[in-house]
Amino acid sequence: MTFSPELEAKFEKLVKNYPEGRERAALIPMLLFAQDEVGSLTREVVEEIARRLSLSLLEVEEVVSYYSMLTTKPRGKHHIQICTNISCLLLGADRLFEQAKQKLGIEAGGVTPDGQFSLEEVECIGACSWGPALQVNYDYHHHVTPEKLDKLIEDLRKVQ
Repeated sequence: MTFSPELEAKFEKLVKNYPEGRERAALIPMLLFAQDEVGSLTREVVEEIARRLSLSLLEVEEVVSYYSMLTTKPRGKHHIQICTNISCLLLGADRLFEQAKQKLGIEAGGVTPDGQFSLEEVECIGACSWGPALQVNYDYHHHVTPEKLDKLIEDLRKVQ
């Protein structure tokens, strides 16, 4: 399997950052970069990364199954993660999550039919002081109100 030239360059640079024999430390960043490019960690992607790092398929699959930020299921272009841990919950995150499900027409873990959005309820995104908080891909949004959520979704719908 080949990736884009940009991702191939990232992989090469990443692996070179680790001493010989320690290349396996590049596993999680490689998985994240590949997931971003491909959309999910398909069997083919996992096999290729295992080969490149001289790891068994099982070793890579164990990492993929352990970390919730890694997925074998395709996500939407805009992956919305709403924190519903106690700090955010006390500030209305449960209502925001229900609002997002209704506005997008999907359940938790779902993807909109056009592939533009996916929605996930998460335990913590490390933004307890700024709740309710959510993350879209790698962008954080703090002090999210129902109005801010509606505007965010509408603005993301305009992104091609």
